[in-house]
Amino acid sequence: MRRQIALVFLMWNFSGNLVLGQVSYSVPEEMEKGSLVGNIAQDLGLDFKRLKSGKARIYTGDSSEYIELNKERGILVIKNTIDREALCRQTTPCALDFQIILENPMELYSVKVEIIDINDNAPVFKNKIMKFDISEMALIGAKFVLENAIDDDVGVNGLQSYSLRTSDTFVLNPYRKGSRNVEMVLKKPLDRENQESLFLVLTAVDGGEPQLSGTMQIHVTVLDVNDNAPVCTQAEYKTSVKENATKGTVLTTVSASDADQGSHGTVHYSLANIAEGTLELFNVDETDGTVKLIGSLDYEKLKHYELHVQARDEGGHSDVCKVIIEVIDTNDNPPTIDIMSKSTTISENVKPGTVVAMINIQDLDANENGKVKCLSNENIPFTMTSSSNNFFRLVTDGELDREIDSEYSVIVTCSDNGVPSLSSSVTLSLQIADVNDNIPSFERSSYEAYITENNTPGLSIFTVNAKDADWKQNAHISYMLEDSLINGVPVSSYVSVSADSGVIHAGRSFDYEQIKDFQFRVKAQDGGSPPLSSNVSVKILIQDQNDNAPQVLYPVQTGGSLVAEMVPRSADVGYLVTKVVAVDVDSGQNAWLSYKLQKATDRALFEVGLQNGEIRTIRQVTDKDAVKQRLTVIVEDNGQPSRSATVVVNVAVADSFPEVLSEFTDFTHDKEYNDNLTFYLVLALAVVSILFITCLVVIISVKIYRWRQSRILYHSNLPVIPYYPPRYSDTLGTGTLQHVYNYEVCRTTDSRKSDCKFGRAGSQNVLIMDPSSTGTMQRIQSEKSILDEPDSPLEENAKRNNEAASSVFHFNPLPRFGARTGQLLNS
Repeated sequence: MRRQIALVFLMWNFSGNLVLGQVSYSVPEEMEKGSLVGNIAQDLGLDFKRLKSGKARIYTGDSSEYIELNKERGILVIKNTIDREALCRQTTPCALDFQIILENPMELYSVKVEIIDINDNAPVFKNKIMKFDISEMALIGAKFVLENAIDDDVGVNGLQSYSLRTSDTFVLNPYRKGSRNVEMVLKKPLDRENQESLFLVLTAVDGGEPQLSGTMQIHVTVLDVNDNAPVCTQAEYKTSVKENATKGTVLTTVSASDADQGSHGTVHYSLANIAEGTLELFNVDETDGTVKLIGSLDYEKLKHYELHVQARDEGGHSDVCKVIIEVIDTNDNPPTIDIMSKSTTISENVKPGTVVAMINIQDLDANENGKVKCLSNENIPFTMTSSSNNFFRLVTDGELDREIDSEYSVIVTCSDNGVPSLSSSVTLSLQIADVNDNIPSFERSSYEAYITENNTPGLSIFTVNAKDADWKQNAHISYMLEDSLINGVPVSSYVSVSADSGVIHAGRSFDYEQIKDFQFRVKAQDGGSPPLSSNVSVKILIQDQNDNAPQVLYPVQTGGSLVAEMVPRSADVGYLVTKVVAVDVDSGQNAWLSYKLQKATDRALFEVGLQNGEIRTIRQVTDKDAVKQRLTVIVEDNGQPSRSATVVVNVAVADSFPEVLSEFTDFTHDKEYNDNLTFYLVLALAVVSILFITCLVVIISVKIYRWRQSRILYHSNLPVIPYYPPRYSDTLGTGTLQHVYNYEVCRTTDSRKSDCKFGRAGSQNVLIMDPSSTGTMQRIQSEKSILDEPDSPLEENAKRNNEAASSVFHFNPLPRFGARTGQLLNS
């Protein structure tokens, strides 16, 4: 095996410093698969590791079918057996041209492998038998053109010589390699009468080692009288034709003359000694010698043709006219685009000028028809640059932003300089890889949400939502609470937020009466590296629920004393007896209160204001009306469902305190009698059912409970109006008690005729009666109040009367109602 190496290096700027080198090798054809071509790593000065890391590979044409790169050893080996004749035919020299490409950084090396011919083809005749009809009058020295043998080998391995056997009548003209014809020469005169036909063997021999040969039989029939051969008018004809010429185009006309007359002088034309495939392209008219095109030409396959037109008469004499046809190139091949290397994904933060793809362009046409230029589509941040005649780069030409365009379809169009110009295009799809350059953004600048009090812990309140223009992990948002305090308590004890969905859950059950709203911040953080975040303010408003019943502030229900409102018998219609005051710690319509009269001793005498709780007379009070009047008023709120409370109001219809005391003392005794009777009945039932002890404990527990309830009412810290709050204003603003109500206590010298005088405005008086009040009244009646001077001023009398009355009465003003109320207490 003969090997020849040539190494050339060229350096230029190609996405950094790209080295372009060329190495040449020579190998014989028909080498076995796996045979060594050359140590490419050593010849190029490359390391084996570089071949692996650069993903070295062979590129271009059919070379990869025959040559293989062994990256482990850094050598080129035979991949498939190479047949030089199939690859190059008669073309010399025969070579494989390809490139070796490395990436990271990109490098390109050209390799040329010349295929050396070996003698693996014997000379072959197209026809096994060739027949001649030769006149017996043929002159000695007459020449007969024989068919040339074809040997696919070239050089010394090609056809070298011919020999003729089994006859001394004919000999061969000395043959020189490259000669136009093989000629058989008549050595002796023919005599048809002695020998009518001759059988000769023509042998063709090549110059290879070992030497190979081919044979053809020649049958000679001796004819009578034809002693002149045709002669071509021109030894060589030249013509040209465009490769896109249509079938039937006349290329040239060959002519030959024969000195004979008659049928012996008729010349017939035919193609002889032509290469394989030529008969499918050209044809010659048998009678007139017109050469026509009958097939399709291709400049890129073969640029010129050489035809041998044989002019032959009927006697077998002939001459050969040589026809040379030159094929003219036309622009019939568009550029071929081969993607040598490309990136399918590119980061959005790459710098302008980054190489995205390397492209090799081939145009089989010649001259201007084969010159190519490439452009990319407009309005994209990419452009095409040329590094050499056949190599182009696609590089970035601006800033990239995945959030604006996440994918580009780059159309690369390459066109030649032919007329008309031909072009080809290829589409490259480029994905833009995301970089975490966008912070999460909430849909709103702040949020407000509502939740009803007494909620279940863990209840979903609402959802915050943030979006991130990035992609995949960079757009994956996690939600979290920012650390803060609400009323000195961490916000995490009030609410929690789902990290994935942004759903905010209640961390506890809220009470509107304790907290009405609170505010905190939620942070949204993406999954990039480093992560980006933003926050938003969230305000939670607690909505009231009707979970509190109304509380009656006045009149106060006491356990030991009897509270009564006094109404004079002279009271007119609409007389204000008292006002039921209640509050509801709820808000809104849950705190709107309405008052209704549930029970009354005489329903025809009193009514209760629906909105203000004022108890007024609805008719004139008469003497027949009972002194003791018991009213049960129910107070309801406007919630759904509504809640209520009841209050009992005792009203005394009387003009004097003794009358009131007498009646209410009886009432107290009656009550005590009823209570004792109930007690004995319960006691009797307890004895019968052997539950006396149990019932006694229950009764005592109930008594204690009621006493504690009354104490809680007085000392409660609830946000309600105090027992006797100053300057009480009507909750509904109706202004029903805008006037001031006054009273006077008048005492005469006779204390038994003492009385209270009430103002015309219908003053409100409260008497608190004890069962022991009888003794008190007796002491009042027995008290001596003697005026020292009958003629003293009225002011002195009033003063004394007030001092005497103060030992019996205690007056407690109620500015809240705009009135004064007198309470009769135990002495």
